[in-house]
Amino acid sequence: MSKTLKIALGISALIVFGACGAGKTASNNGGSANSGGSANGGGDKPAAVGIGQPARDGKFEFTVSKLECGISKIGDKYLNRTAQGQFCKVSVSVKNIGDEAKMFSDSNQFAFNAAGQKYEADSAAAIYLGQDSKSFLENINPGNGVNGVVIFDIPKDAKIVKLELHDSALSGGVTINV
Repeated sequence: MSKTLKIALGISALIVFGACGAGKTASNNGGSANSGGSANGGGDKPAAVGIGQPARDGKFEFTVSKLECGISKIGDKYLNRTAQGQFCKVSVSVKNIGDEAKMFSDSNQFAFNAAGQKYEADSAAAIYLGQDSKSFLENINPGNGVNGVVIFDIPKDAKIVKLELHDSALSGGVTINV
């Protein structure tokens, strides 16, 4: 799929998600952040996990395997993107634990520093990873999974301390301490 087509599909998906979510509240996410039911008895978020530990949100099970920061440029010699500060690459596996296909998007994933500042994923930088990214509108069938990379552009002196991963824009999310 061409880069232009992926970008166009991404913009279209954001418009559709926005239109679908306009009348919904944050609590209308199809279940708790722990895959349709919480082990702690209510709608509370489950405890955070660390790198290498699986965590569920909605119909996805996430396992972060690596966080690498201090990267100034993504891409190759001819096609690349330079960080405003530094790029951080988050290697994550995403498994669909639901009953139907579901789209994974890096735009639903967030990183936080120790002060609580929230960083959005850099979808444009992820495109320069090519097939290694698998984080930009990747459709995953039930029982299948993908290994991908989510890119964040954070200040040079910042450090990511936790990630908040979501199965959709309306889900509660799950916290991964890094």
